[in-house]
Amino acid sequence: MKSMEGPELELLLEAILTLQTPEECRRFLEDICTIKEQEALTQRFAVAWQLSSGKNYQQVYEDTGVSSATICRVNKCLQYGDGGYSTVLQRLKERGKLP
Repeated sequence: MKSMEGPELELLLEAILTLQTPEECRRFLEDICTIKEQEALTQRFAVAWQLSSGKNYQQVYEDTGVSSATICRVNKCLQYGDGGYSTVLQRLKERGKLP
């Protein structure tokens, strides 16, 4: 599901990798994203976590209020994407941040 390429993206990725604490990440997201974009990212990640935990679409919708289209898109990424969600979810589990 690659959609972006180029030196600007590479620089952004390198910038993200320099962040060392949750507070630094929070401040960066507040600067680079609108409130709506932050909400969308947070919701998508919550959906990914719940789906990967075995919840079905209805349970995820009831818990988050996220549209079925978003739930479907996130599930598609979990199933057929590049593994980004799976990588971070697994690492968070290994670090004891997720059950």
